[in-house]
Amino acid sequence: MLYVDIPTSADISALVATRGEAMITIYLQTTPETQHIDAARTRLKQLAQEAVAQLEEVGVAKRTIWPIEEQLHDLMDDDDFWRVQANSLAIFVTPDSLRSYRLPNHLTENVQVSDRFHLKPLLRAVSMPQHAFILALAENEVRVIELLGDQPAQELRVPNMPKDAASVAGTANVNSRSYSGRLGSGEGQKHHLRQYCRQIDAALRGLLSGRHEPLILAATDPLLSIYRSINTYPHLAQHSVETSPVRIPAHELGAQAREIVDELNAQSVASFATLYSARENEGRATTQVARAARAATFGAVDTMLVDMDSVVPGLVDEETGEVTFDKEDSAVSYGVIDEIAGRVISHGGKVIAVRRADIPQQADLAAILRYAI
Repeated sequence: MLYVDIPTSADISALVATRGEAMITIYLQTTPETQHIDAARTRLKQLAQEAVAQLEEVGVAKRTIWPIEEQLHDLMDDDDFWRVQANSLAIFVTPDSLRSYRLPNHLTENVQVSDRFHLKPLLRAVSMPQHAFILALAENEVRVIELLGDQPAQELRVPNMPKDAASVAGTANVNSRSYSGRLGSGEGQKHHLRQYCRQIDAALRGLLSGRHEPLILAATDPLLSIYRSINTYPHLAQHSVETSPVRIPAHELGAQAREIVDELNAQSVASFATLYSARENEGRATTQVARAARAATFGAVDTMLVDMDSVVPGLVDEETGEVTFDKEDSAVSYGVIDEIAGRVISHGGKVIAVRRADIPQQADLAAILRYAI
């Protein structure tokens, strides 16, 4: 199975804001198959050596480099850490700290050295999720299933999850008649099902609090509609697997839910393209890197698509947003597109990391502005 650490919005904001003399970002392809993980450990050693060479080339002091090397070597030698991996690993290192995130996405290998972290590939895991939860809901059973990347879906155990609707109602079944008034017949059944759904929603809060992954329902009416009316999780998917999930294996429900996840991601890109066309006619959209940099610096970017794989080396002026391009990567520059994305996030904008083919004009970026500049 995959073991993942999806960064929260607070995590992303903290990484965007971090600055230092020697900051290393590494994206590494990994595997959940422990017997094949040694290749990734070896490759990390090579990428770490490449990063250190870049620091030495620009004259960073040995006393600054040594703590970075030590932390990376400790990570390479941590057998327990390497036993539980996903499809990619993102590592962010300074002389004082090392943070890592195991990601379900298949990210392109990359190493960047600068005075700030390189975050675009990490944003892919947040903005175009391959991670979702499925609530398989029926009167006689409820299951929570986790969908991770391209792996078979796995059932989760959730504390305080009710067993079934009847046990919540305290009756033999939710159709049992009560002659105390309104709880007789169909009205009583709906009352018990709402009670059942409220307990499920409460149990899910511990699992889903602070998360942004889609929650996909697998159910039929009336439970499907009742749960939607009671749900408090803000990322409940609009589309559902509309079938009784009883006796359907987790991997089969996962395959149907994966189609919904892919559709959600495609809709996100399509909605951006539609809005981009409208805003372009109003002078509020651009694929020009220099213009987007100025807009991001002054907080004028609402939403931006970025090519998750491209690296355009250079610098962006802190005050004016003016861009200076470099011919090649070095420890004295950084990824310009990545820096623009960080400024968008720091001003409350949204960044979606996609493949170049999904960006208007297949540019390095496409920005929708809050106002014309």
